[in-house]
Amino acid sequence: MQTILTGDRPTGQLHIGHLFGSLLNRVKLQNDYDTYVMVADVQALTDNFNHPDKVRDNVYEVVLDNLAAGLNPDQAIIFIQSLVPEIAELTVFFSNLVTLARLERNPTVKTELEQKKDLFKGGVTYGFLGYPISQAADILTFQADLVPVGQDQEPMLEQTREVARKFNHIYGQTFPEPRALLGDFPRLTGLDGNAKMSKSLGNAIYIADEPVIIEKKIKAAKTDPQKIRKNDPGHPQICPVFGYQQIFNAVEAKNIAKECKSGRLGCVDCKRCLAEKMIAYLAPLQERRRAYASDMPKVRDIVRDGTSKANQRARQTMEQVREKMKIDY
Repeated sequence: MQTILTGDRPTGQLHIGHLFGSLLNRVKLQNDYDTYVMVADVQALTDNFNHPDKVRDNVYEVVLDNLAAGLNPDQAIIFIQSLVPEIAELTVFFSNLVTLARLERNPTVKTELEQKKDLFKGGVTYGFLGYPISQAADILTFQADLVPVGQDQEPMLEQTREVARKFNHIYGQTFPEPRALLGDFPRLTGLDGNAKMSKSLGNAIYIADEPVIIEKKIKAAKTDPQKIRKNDPGHPQICPVFGYQQIFNAVEAKNIAKECKSGRLGCVDCKRCLAEKMIAYLAPLQERRRAYASDMPKVRDIVRDGTSKANQRARQTMEQVREKMKIDY
């Protein structure tokens, strides 16, 4: 089997952008690939170093969301990044292969630095600027062939391929060049109309959100700014709510667009319909999440067993790396 590696930062619960951008692909492919799902607590600390409790408190929230989405712990290996020390070791070796200028050109890093400029107003930290190197180590420690990611993470994966090529060129063939697996759905915009649904921006609907919370969030969501009155002709192509309709109400989406354009469908009714569909879609995931959450000792055993298996795989990789780098003393 080929190998998949993907993961999530434990900075909060996962939202529907994560669900359609990555989680559903993990579930779909777990039968056909060796699947490693990492809780990226080390990476989360790069911009939450002053809030370690936030990271710790969300480790198992992320695990529960993955299990809720349908990840089977008998098939997929769920592990915690900081408990696999080989990743940190490989990060150090890879740091010799990437220039500062290349890191500064990474589009994902540039975007996130702009979003976090208040945190780094005294200067960006080495850890944050270099987290693409750590991410490359995450992926290559497990010799991953395929990485399910959202579109915004493709630049990070390209940097991983560059690291793999350079290492292979200097030390001999060791790592595959992993491919991206993008979600089948368009990227979900934030409830506020922002181009990205994000935990840090507070514009997300979470997998675990109760129905009353979902209704409240959708009711407040931004819509077509040109549709002022109920009977005004709408423009679904620029409406974040319609983007959600295309996923949660795909059968009726064309008719919804037609009714919106004609001015026969108002935003209130459109949002009410969307909330009903979203609540119904998430209900079985939330039921599964509650079942796991009611037996946390079992969940901890899942993570403990997965981390043990991840350690075994990582040790095998690092034995090969040390031999290639002539440091297998």
